[in-house]
Amino acid sequence: MAAVVASIPLVYLAVRGLQVDRADVVATLTRTQTTALMGRSLLLTAAVCLTCLAVGTASAWMLVRLRLPGGRLWMVAVALPLAAPSYVAATGWLATVPGWSGFAPSWLVLSAVSVPYVTLPVLASLRSADSAPTEVARSLGRSPAVAWATTVLPQVAPAAAAGSLLVALYVLSDYGAVSIFRFEVFTFAISRQYGSFIGRDSAVVLAIVLVVIAVVVVAAERFARGRGQRWRSGSGVRRAPERREAGAWTLPAAAFLLLPAVIALVVPIAALAQRLLTGTSRALDRSELLTATANTALVSAVAALAALLLALPIGVLAARHRGPAVALVETGGYTGHALPGIVVALSLVYLSLRVVPDLYQSLAILVFAYVVLFLPQAIAAVRGSVGLVPPTLPQVARSLGRGPIAASASTTWRLSSPGLAAATLLVTLTAMKELPATQLLRPTGFDTLATEIWSRTTAAAYGAAAPYALALVVVAVLPAFWLSRPSAWERTR
Repeated sequence: MAAVVASIPLVYLAVRGLQVDRADVVATLTRTQTTALMGRSLLLTAAVCLTCLAVGTASAWMLVRLRLPGGRLWMVAVALPLAAPSYVAATGWLATVPGWSGFAPSWLVLSAVSVPYVTLPVLASLRSADSAPTEVARSLGRSPAVAWATTVLPQVAPAAAAGSLLVALYVLSDYGAVSIFRFEVFTFAISRQYGSFIGRDSAVVLAIVLVVIAVVVVAAERFARGRGQRWRSGSGVRRAPERREAGAWTLPAAAFLLLPAVIALVVPIAALAQRLLTGTSRALDRSELLTATANTALVSAVAALAALLLALPIGVLAARHRGPAVALVETGGYTGHALPGIVVALSLVYLSLRVVPDLYQSLAILVFAYVVLFLPQAIAAVRGSVGLVPPTLPQVARSLGRGPIAASASTTWRLSSPGLAAATLLVTLTAMKELPATQLLRPTGFDTLATEIWSRTTAAAYGAAAPYALALVVVAVLPAFWLSRPSAWERTR
């Protein structure tokens, strides 16, 4: 049932797709522009994923193996890009480099804001990895690189694959950065065609193609994840990785770790702050700013709790079982994240007007849209957290006389709680930044920081948008800071 609820936008696409004339479907699919859109979308997704995989894995390795001055502050630094909405970062860079457009800035901004999706879970995996097999491999004559690749890499590969999946789905669904930099990919074309009555049939076809790409990405992640167990079942004590002084590599390592935060936050915020200091024709309304901030925090927190409840059955099923039925359920939960926010929003407008008209333009339908869009983040965290807990522990608790609920609560859910909390905060953080669905589904007069920022930046009022962008970053930094704690991700790999 959770997967069916998450797949409601797919039902809308299927219904609308059946209404499109076959000739129009063929014409849209064979159009040169469609091929170009697919090529640019896949190129951008692959480039951002590979960049995040390389930078995120390297950053996690540095934090685990090198002693750097500053201690835990580096954990905060690598998590900070999560607080940057892609459209805020893109707006800041466009204000810094006027006229910049195309693939390069889109790749740069999306890579910077997405790196923590890989860094944080890989970091947790490296902290939990056993270094003893590496030492055994070295004693058998293997080089350090080969020993690491054959012993540590298999332990962190599932975390890296899960993080890369979230990055890929995020890039496929992003609208803010690509629209600001005028880089035409699927989301840009779909949103533009949905805005006109003439091109909506083509938009439906393109959205279906985007869903197919998302299904392929999810299947690839399941293949990369493998079928092996993720919990430690043998005897003995895990050998923690040895940390060494960075020495001459201190400055290069520090620059490397700070680079995503500089690109995603420092440069854009500095550019917007400069515009604010130079003055604006639109005076700041403090009550309006506080109201938008409170609305953003409230609706995001409620959506995060709802997403966690919906993700629990899917995540537990995926962690404990394999098979075609499980793959179908998990894929159904993931596909909503690859759809542009406007497609999800229109599907819920269609549903509410046809089935429950009272929900149209209500907070409930907006929360539901957030749940559909960001459910994969909660599923990944639940699956990773529960997958690390040996299934024998609840059985032992049952053998000691505890009931089913008490046995699970004292073993599985207690050990998984850090990952579940991280999932809730991650969805809260991402929902704060959502723009297209919020614009279409929010109740009349219900403004969030995202809608206020967009309404000003589209009018080139960067100075007027700066206070709202700064407020969004400040509010988003709080969950990002909590996510930087090692305990938040120690159960999510």
